[in-house]
Amino acid sequence: MSELRTERLLLRAWRPSDLAPWAAMNADPEVRRYFPGVLTREQSEASTARFQTDLDERGWGWWALEVRATGEFIGFTGLDPVDEDMPFTGVEAGWRLARSAWGHGYASEAARAALDFGFTTLGLSEILAVTTATNLRSQAVMRRIGMTHDPADDFDDPGVPDGPLRRNVVYRILAGTAVA
Repeated sequence: MSELRTERLLLRAWRPSDLAPWAAMNADPEVRRYFPGVLTREQSEASTARFQTDLDERGWGWWALEVRATGEFIGFTGLDPVDEDMPFTGVEAGWRLARSAWGHGYASEAARAALDFGFTTLGLSEILAVTTATNLRSQAVMRRIGMTHDPADDFDDPGVPDGPLRRNVVYRILAGTAVA
């Protein structure tokens, strides 16, 4: 399994000690504001098992995210194949951080490392990112890392009921594009 390092962050395998802070993040309504709801501890535990299985089998996926200076777990960042029920295919970059980690540039720093891995190691020609149309903070990260948005790609998520979370935007970056 690949482990990625940036100046301040470590993208790594999931550890049992990550479960409590991960479950707390997923129970936080503000962290889950752009998702249909919060997750139970059991749902959070199941997600970490899935994430680690993907890392073990593929060597890449949703890595646990740690601050190198302190060893603090702050969320996840990584790459994952787009779900089959989406109206497009490809590999998606994503991130989710604990509120205490917001505003420090960690999402952009970790996402750049994931993009570099995807283009350099995996040889991907394009990476995309998806979020709700109302999630302006994630869209700002997408722009900061060099992704662009084409409104023609926007779609209604078939897995989300009608409402403000259903409309999604897609940002893309091509290999060879300078990662900001």
